Amino acid sequence: MAHDHSQPEAHFETLLTGFTLAGMAAALLDAFLIPGPWGPVGLITVYLAGGLPTLIGALRELWQHHRLDIDLLMALAALAAALVGSALEGAVLLTLFALSEALEHRAMGRARRAVEALMALRPDTALLKTADGVTEVPSAQLRPGDLVIVRPGGRVPVDGVIESGEASMDLSTLTGESMPVHRGPGEPVFEAVVNLNGVLEVRVTRSASESTVARMVALVTEAQAARAPSERFSEWFGQRYTVLVLLGAGLAYAGFWLLGHAPQEALYKAATVLVAASPCAVVISVPAAILSALSAAARGGVLFKGGAALETLAEVRAFAFDKTGTLTTGKAEVTGIHAEDEAAFLRKLGGLEAQSEHPIAEAIRRALSEQGLAAESVTEVQAHPSEGITGRDSVGMIWAGNPRMAARMGAPLPHLAAQDGAETLIWLGRGAQVLGAVTVADRPRESSRAALAALKARGMALALMTGDRRPVAERIGTELGLSGPEIHADLLPEDKVALVATLAGKAKVAFVGDGVNDAAALARADVGIAMGVAGSEVALQAADVALLSNEMGQLAKAHALAQRTARIIRQNLIFAIGAMVVLVIGGLFFDLPLPLAVLGHEGGTVLVVLNGLRLLADPICRRA
Repeated sequence: MAHDHSQPEAHFETLLTGFTLAGMAAALLDAFLIPGPWGPVGLITVYLAGGLPTLIGALRELWQHHRLDIDLLMALAALAAALVGSALEGAVLLTLFALSEALEHRAMGRARRAVEALMALRPDTALLKTADGVTEVPSAQLRPGDLVIVRPGGRVPVDGVIESGEASMDLSTLTGESMPVHRGPGEPVFEAVVNLNGVLEVRVTRSASESTVARMVALVTEAQAARAPSERFSEWFGQRYTVLVLLGAGLAYAGFWLLGHAPQEALYKAATVLVAASPCAVVISVPAAILSALSAAARGGVLFKGGAALETLAEVRAFAFDKTGTLTTGKAEVTGIHAEDEAAFLRKLGGLEAQSEHPIAEAIRRALSEQGLAAESVTEVQAHPSEGITGRDSVGMIWAGNPRMAARMGAPLPHLAAQDGAETLIWLGRGAQVLGAVTVADRPRESSRAALAALKARGMALALMTGDRRPVAERIGTELGLSGPEIHADLLPEDKVALVATLAGKAKVAFVGDGVNDAAALARADVGIAMGVAGSEVALQAADVALLSNEMGQLAKAHALAQRTARIIRQNLIFAIGAMVVLVIGGLFFDLPLPLAVLGHEGGTVLVVLNGLRLLADPICRRA
């Protein structure tokens, strides 16, 4: 059976395997080609290098933990073969067992190295800017508040916020997003992402030990240590079944001896049964698949809080979504301009909103910037809470706001189709004259519609849940391809919990939210999924699964990965148990040679590991 190995232990195991293979080659040379003294020397080498460490480890496990290790079965079977004059066959068993163990450890190490690769992304040094100039320091020494320089082509050394400069950032190694993302002053950046162009000054917000990558590594390590239900079953099965195999081998020896077989022949058959019935493939089949899936998901920017979350997600048949910030961008955007001269209108409105901190004002300023327009000069700006804003331009007093502001100014509002409440209307006027209006709304993420369609195509039930007004919810839902019964609006947090409970009564349900406002719904769902949480500590703590990017397509891929993992686990268990049954029947009722039992046992073990490792190449890791 495969165990966790440190680096020195892995090197020692490789050395012993090399000696075992060399000894086996010498024994085979003596047996089939050129007889000589190297034959006995080779057999002794195999038993010492391949058998003795296995026996010592199994006995230590029995002494310290009172557990019968599967390795003990292999050592005893080889010893029994030697006692009945079949030392060569026992050597074949030990050689194949040692080789399969080495292959398993190497294969499982591939899965673990996917996590170690995350650590390798972290820059060792950073350019620290102080009053004395710029100096190169170890990244581990950086503290919140420090200012660092990130040059083009370099990786961001720690989590922080851009103070100056703009650049395109490659987030693919961290979040799985395939396209570069533009970042500018005031926006967050995370450790290990690549600065493609531009020089950035970044203010450190987290030390290296608390960074996004550090938390990713910790979460994945915890996930790999936390056993899934099927893993716990396979270990429980292996421990108890090993006792039965030892008892069965003893009974087989007694039975064959009583049936008239010679003691040596009876012992040979018992050894064959011992090898054939060993449940190595059963025990290793589950962790091989789950560990590979967890590592593949982590490389694709999806963190599972252990194998249990992965297995439960595979059973989910309904997805409930929070709207704002999950299916939508969470930012107000200008969606329409209603004026004769749109550019002049936007410049005037932008001048009025230039000094406001309201999210709608930010959306208008962003629209002005995107169109390359400069705001007009507006002075004497004054905010009127719950109504709007007033100011003075080169002509006179102007105002912008909602219908209450228009009523205050005595301005009759023309009818617009956008007045149905699905979007927010901001009117601009001068005295009693309306100059025009803009519609502002939260927009669906570009990836949301395709992701929901992918989930629907997989037969999933969908539900949109929001505390927003019904017209707003229906506008977003319709744009995303959802119908009336799937859209739930005007909800309080407790209403979301009740709806999730209703869905959970029909099938396994996953709730996808921001992990902060939706904590109760995340907890009530069978699987809580936090969306776009790179840097959000609360979300990482609250959810069972965390998607590090805002790319909704990763959700459908994660669900597909969970279902593929469940399929591979089933395949492995069916194959492993089936092969074991066939070998046991062959050993008990037919003349199954010990070498064939060895090949069947070790070959089956390696095959289930390799089948599980297929998940390392899962599409969730592939960049579009």
